[in-house]
Amino acid sequence: MTDTPTETPTATFRGDITVELVKHTAADSDVLWAARVSTAGEQSLEELQKDPERSKGLINYLMRDRHGSPFEHNSMTFFISAPIFVFREFMRHRVGWSYNEESGRYRELQPVFYVPAQDRKLVQEGRPGKYVFVDGSPEQHKVVTDAMIDSYRRSYETYQEMLAAGIAREVARAVLPVGLFSSMYATCNARSLMHFLGLRTQHELAKVPSFPQREIEMVGERMEEEWARLMPLTHSAFNANGRIAP
Repeated sequence: MTDTPTETPTATFRGDITVELVKHTAADSDVLWAARVSTAGEQSLEELQKDPERSKGLINYLMRDRHGSPFEHNSMTFFISAPIFVFREFMRHRVGWSYNEESGRYRELQPVFYVPAQDRKLVQEGRPGKYVFVDGSPEQHKVVTDAMIDSYRRSYETYQEMLAAGIAREVARAVLPVGLFSSMYATCNARSLMHFLGLRTQHELAKVPSFPQREIEMVGERMEEEWARLMPLTHSAFNANGRIAP
């Protein structure tokens, strides 16, 4: 039997995102024992008990010369809540990532929608491949906010009408916009995260410039904060070598 909603939930509009580190096995020492097995064999396990600070030069060498596999022997799982359009960009990152996302087939989707905050740059200037984003005027922010909220409300009302008529959730969800918030777990290792950050964040130390959409960059910045806390030597070597994944 199809569930029939009894009351329309109140819509929520937000300009932020949620990123939480929910579990991890990640430390700088993971890089060291993985690298040293090539020359020390089983004695490389001794790195688990040693201070990785003493071998930060090795971590920098591996990063600089792009010996990447030692950076894969760790794991971080994040809970992320963001607009659907962020996830569609996110899931282009496939190597070294695992995802499980909220399903619009199995649950009624809640009316939480993205509206850009006042500090979100709205206007694109320049041609493709050579452009910048600049602040919008108060009038432009009002146009964006009013138009988005109106569109979101109408689409969600239509969604609710179809559910009330007994239409399956997997059919009714087709009217919902990509500004709807979804949630997922994303699991990665340090190497795959570095590749993500190299493409999805802007940074003054980056040798190769990137031009990410601001909303996915917000996710990347929060993930980087957590990773830097877990693997500070690896994070420092990443920055020191131009933020290029090994």
